[in-house]
Amino acid sequence: MLPLLVANWKMHKTKADALAFIDELRRLWPDRPGCEGAIAPPFTALDAVGGALRGTAIALAAQNVHWEEEGAFTGEVAARFLADLGCRYVIVGHSERRSQWGETDEQIARKLQTVLAHGMAPVWCIGESLREREAGRVLEVVGRQLAAGLGAVTPARMPPGRRGPELPLVIAYEPVWAIGTGRIAEPKQVQEVHAAVRQWLRDRLGGAADGVRLLYGGSVTPENVAAMAAQPDVNGALVGGASLDAKQFVLLAQRIARGGASS
Repeated sequence: MLPLLVANWKMHKTKADALAFIDELRRLWPDRPGCEGAIAPPFTALDAVGGALRGTAIALAAQNVHWEEEGAFTGEVAARFLADLGCRYVIVGHSERRSQWGETDEQIARKLQTVLAHGMAPVWCIGESLREREAGRVLEVVGRQLAAGLGAVTPARMPPGRRGPELPLVIAYEPVWAIGTGRIAEPKQVQEVHAAVRQWLRDRLGGAADGVRLLYGGSVTPENVAAMAAQPDVNGALVGGASLDAKQFVLLAQRIARGGASS
């Protein structure tokens, strides 16, 4: 399974900044990177970035979505709008959305369903707070988050043409205490959670679970990403600040590819 590197730019880069990044990235991205790349720019740059990525192997992603098709939801964006722009991936349930906007597991489950219904793959974020980790509740919290969205991602709920041995789903484990803090979980800690997630999925989804890529997110840098990617159940990374520079992004992809090859 080819590892995946997703750049979450959050609230950074104007359209001009984004196009300059993509221009540089197109020059630097290797012909055979050994890693799939995806860029999630701010909404204002989605259309421009999608056009600039056309003809490349790098996918367009969105940072958020609303679960309704349309309506009086000021400031929100519908999945069909994102699909119309050519998005392949949509980040769902990021810890900043949970903590700053109060998104619930129920709302995230509805987002998962609408993303899948429109032929895109959710990058479904799960993870514990520092208090929950210190209380020894990591697997309990992650299991609860998975259970809340399970109904949306079972093979039986896939839209026509999307059912099969591999689900169009990515799960990103991002311990909340490591997001933008410079702190990072140890590779063995990450593998422990990823292995538990993989087994949880196998118990409920059978063989389809082996086609779900599990990413790590949380202060990822070129210095620590290879050790993460070398873990047997880590299939890439969801990256924030380190993805804002094209050279760093390419370096991350190369090190993920090498780390994954050694696992």
